[in-house]
Amino acid sequence: MVKTLYSSLFAAALAVAAALLPCGTKAQEIKSEPGQYDYYLLNLSWAPEFCSTLHTLTPAEQAARSGTECTTPHGFVLHGLWPQNFDGSYPATCATRPGPTHPEQNLDMTPDLSLLQHEWAKHGTCTTLAPDAYFALARQAYTALKIPETFQHVTGTQMLAPETILGMFYAANPTFPQGSFALSCGHNNLTAIEACLSRDGRPVACQNIRTCHANVVKVEPQNAANAAQ
Repeated sequence: MVKTLYSSLFAAALAVAAALLPCGTKAQEIKSEPGQYDYYLLNLSWAPEFCSTLHTLTPAEQAARSGTECTTPHGFVLHGLWPQNFDGSYPATCATRPGPTHPEQNLDMTPDLSLLQHEWAKHGTCTTLAPDAYFALARQAYTALKIPETFQHVTGTQMLAPETILGMFYAANPTFPQGSFALSCGHNNLTAIEACLSRDGRPVACQNIRTCHANVVKVEPQNAANAAQ
């Protein structure tokens, strides 16, 4: 029970950030049968932004954390691969199925066991894939997306326009069509980059996905020592 607390806090923090976006269509969670969705939304969280909120956790909540994204420097980490619909809705918690036998094998891309369990329960069960196949597809999408050099070693706070960040991702990933990337922000801080993919993993234009329209966003540095304080 305690172990699931952190994943709930992580998901809640990103949900709040998404709710603070200034415009766009609000995503609606729906009940659905496994396999009934149109495409995938790949969400890469900017780990330093989440880590900067850890001072709000109680000592008990801090002790419950199973993640490593704030104990070593991380930039973009895989939050999840989410089934999505063209109308902006998305299925969630579609079935009760056991997750992967060895989820720790995915800690290099999603450095938190609780979050991995949460992602399977909420999103993976809405596919018809076996757990290992679902995370293999997530890994394929995660590794295929090239992170711009600007974000590979961020040692100081940067202020960048959302369109500048998105332009960097398009330049680094020329096979992605215009409209296939979106940027999430909260309180004008970068929280995530999102990419839309077909059900077989090909880049496609997003449909009814919100993107940050702030003039500039703050990009926190990959400084684990400071972020974890």
